[in-house]
Amino acid sequence: MPKELTWRQAIDKVLGASSKPLHYQEITQRIIADGLRHNLGVTPAATVNAQISASIKRQGAASPYIRVAKGTFALRAPTAGRAAAPTSRPPVSEREEPDEQYGIVTSFGMFWRRDAIEWTSTPRIWGMQQIGATPVDFNQQRGVYLLYDGREVIYVGRATDRPLAKRLYEHTLDRMSTRWDRFSWFGLLPVSASGTLGQVPASFDAATLIPALEAILVEALEPRQNRKRGDDLAAVEYLQHEDPEVRKRKVKAAIDAALSGR
Repeated sequence: MPKELTWRQAIDKVLGASSKPLHYQEITQRIIADGLRHNLGVTPAATVNAQISASIKRQGAASPYIRVAKGTFALRAPTAGRAAAPTSRPPVSEREEPDEQYGIVTSFGMFWRRDAIEWTSTPRIWGMQQIGATPVDFNQQRGVYLLYDGREVIYVGRATDRPLAKRLYEHTLDRMSTRWDRFSWFGLLPVSASGTLGQVPASFDAATLIPALEAILVEALEPRQNRKRGDDLAAVEYLQHEDPEVRKRKVKAAIDAALSGR
């Protein structure tokens, strides 16, 4: 089996094969699709962004990367006599963290299935950045959420004093219990590279808060006259990961059905 590429090697290979600059999310998706990395960790997209951003910050004009737009990068065109990276600066670590956190909303999930969760009093709310990444449990996430009946929003709630999983569990027992089949959520707690959730900042300034509120509404409600998704929603979207207990139950049901001859 060939040796797995480092993140930097994988990034260089993807950007070198592209005829145009790429957003770090697209770079990550191509790394995964091409099988360049199998050990993805919890936050592969954030890792790719951090690797490139840290190189630009530390190496300056000696960095092999250039930023052409927010979150979008390209390989720097070779230039004769370009100075080598200063040896006094440390190399970029494989575990380099992003230089800055996302704005207000750090992570979100759209139209997650209710039946993909094992509804106990302490349910697990599993999500992952990309297929193959290590899942993160968002049961303690704080923020806002929406409940859907099909595609129609029927309820908007907040998870503040009680976390997301607890609030959703309550809606499996209250007057909403039979009325929703999917949910979306927008979380404030940052996700670390180890998969743990951090703390909510003590305060937000209006210049950051107002665009974030607009972006959440555009993303969640998808108004027909808004041609773009929420431009200021600089959060990472997570894909739902079915609870392993649900999967076990499905397998057991299928085996029982086969054994009974049904």
